[in-house]
Amino acid sequence: MPPLYVVQQNTKLRIANRRVQVEQDDPQLAARLRREASPAVLSSTPLAQVDQVVIFGNVGLTTPAIDALLAQNAEVVFLTQRGEYRGRLVGEVTPHVPLRRAQYRRLDEAEFVLETARGFVAAKLRHQRALLQRHNKERQEAEIAAAVEQMGEAIEGLGRKTALSSLLGVEGSATAAYFRGLRKLFDPAWKFDDRNRRPPRDPVNVLLSFGYTLFGQLTASAVQAVGLDPYAGFLHEVAYNRPALGLDLLEEFRPVVDGVVLWCCNSGQVTLQDFTPGESAERPIVLGEAGQKRFIQAYEQRLEVKFTHPLRGMQLSLRQCVLEQARQIAQRVQNGEAGYEGMGFR
Repeated sequence: MPPLYVVQQNTKLRIANRRVQVEQDDPQLAARLRREASPAVLSSTPLAQVDQVVIFGNVGLTTPAIDALLAQNAEVVFLTQRGEYRGRLVGEVTPHVPLRRAQYRRLDEAEFVLETARGFVAAKLRHQRALLQRHNKERQEAEIAAAVEQMGEAIEGLGRKTALSSLLGVEGSATAAYFRGLRKLFDPAWKFDDRNRRPPRDPVNVLLSFGYTLFGQLTASAVQAVGLDPYAGFLHEVAYNRPALGLDLLEEFRPVVDGVVLWCCNSGQVTLQDFTPGESAERPIVLGEAGQKRFIQAYEQRLEVKFTHPLRGMQLSLRQCVLEQARQIAQRVQNGEAGYEGMGFR
C-alpha cells in the first residue's frame, strides 16, 4: 500500500474509531474553520490500510496514534518541510538473526562485496543509459548521444575493475556524463545545468533530491522487511545512521525518480511558480506545499506501473518490484552467490 503522506503544516495525527485522522493543530485556525463550517479533519484513513506514514515538517502525533501505529508495525518517517530525512519510528526489529549474521560475514568477503557492488552500479548505469536513449530517439541531440556512448563504454569496463574505489570512479564519471545528457531534456527556463545538492540550488535539483529521499525510504524499508540490516551495505560505505544497503538498492531506481521529475517539469504538473526563494544560503529555493502534493501524486502513480520482474517472471507494480529486488539481495547473502541482477528497464 502507498504511504500516508502528511504535508500540511501545523497539523496532528490522531486515532478516532480505528482511523488515522489528520487534523488542524492550530487553535485559532481550527476555531475559524468551525465558524465557517469547514472540517478541521483534513483526511481520514482506516488504520488497517496504513503501513507507513511520511511526515513533512511541523506535524505532531498523539500518544495513542504512536501506540496504534507501532502495534501494527507501521513505521513513521520524519522529513523536514522541504523533504530532507530526519529519522524514523519503527516497531520491533524483524527476528532474522541467521540472515543478518550471514550479511555481516559477507561484508568481510572482498570478492562478494565487489561483485555485489558491481551489480548495483551496472543496474544503475544501464537504466540511466536507457532513459537517455528513449528520450533521444526523436530529438537526436548530439550531447545526449555522446553521453549514451560514454556510458556504454563505462558499462563495458565495469567487469575489469578489481577494486571498489575504481568501480566508484567509473560510476562517478558515467553519472556525470548522464546528467550532461539529462539536462538537454529540460526546457532552458528550468536552468538545470548540473546535479547539485546540500543544498540543491535550482528547481530541478530540488525535485531530484526530494524524489530520491522518498524512494530511499522505500528501499530502506524493503531491505528491512526481508530481514536485512539496512545500515550494512556493499556499495555505500557503512557509516553511523546511514542506511547504506537501502542506498545500494536505491541506485538502480534513481532514474525512475529522474523520469518522474522530467515528466512533471515538461508536462506542467509542477511549474516554476511552485518555487520561491529561500530564507538562507542553506535553503536557497523552496518547493511549495501545493507543488509537493502534485509531485507526490505523480511519484505514486509511477510506483503503481507494472513491470515483468526478471526473476519472478510476473507482472508486478514497481513498488512490489523493489521488494523483490530486496529479496534477491537476501537470497544472495544466504547462498553466497555474489552479484545483483537489475530489472533491465527499457
